Amino acid sequence: MKLLIMGPPGVGKGTQAKGVAAHYGVPAISTGDMFRAIVKEDSPLGHQVQEIMNSGALVPDEITDKIVENRLAQSDAAAGWLLDGYPRAIGQVHALDEILAAAAAEIDAVISLTADTDVLVGRLLKRAEIEGRADDNAETIKNRMKVYHDSTDPLLAIYAQRGLLVEIDGVGSIADVAARITAALDSKLS
Repeated sequence: MKLLIMGPPGVGKGTQAKGVAAHYGVPAISTGDMFRAIVKEDSPLGHQVQEIMNSGALVPDEITDKIVENRLAQSDAAAGWLLDGYPRAIGQVHALDEILAAAAAEIDAVISLTADTDVLVGRLLKRAEIEGRADDNAETIKNRMKVYHDSTDPLLAIYAQRGLLVEIDGVGSIADVAARITAALDSKLS
């Protein structure tokens, strides 16, 4: 099973990705985790990614695409995977299409976790308070939501047009949201 998971900040995407991947017996592959692992390596690529991340910039598509391609080629991903944090741009959608075409593979479904923006802002403000993140205020969080929607809505439209999109209400307990996801996927893929 080859899955993507997308959702705005605060919707619980990372938590759900791990649970869904475990449920289907595939690795949850997070680009953020991959970048952090590469940075820990004492390699030219690790230094390059560290420099980019320290500047606050996004890792360029060419580097991200290659890192994802290499990760998907690892043996634990042979039977499937769940990608979290990729693709994030239309160019990455096309790069992933090429990676999959070369492996004679296809995406089975794209999970889109949804929630009301005000609910998510409230969650993130509470998390910021608990974790002492003074820079996470309502204005900053709302801007992150806008950036997410501006960049991700076109990708979701592509996957909806392909008949791959599975929209899930991301509000509720972790178990309730997980049950919604697996029920929707089981229904779609059976």
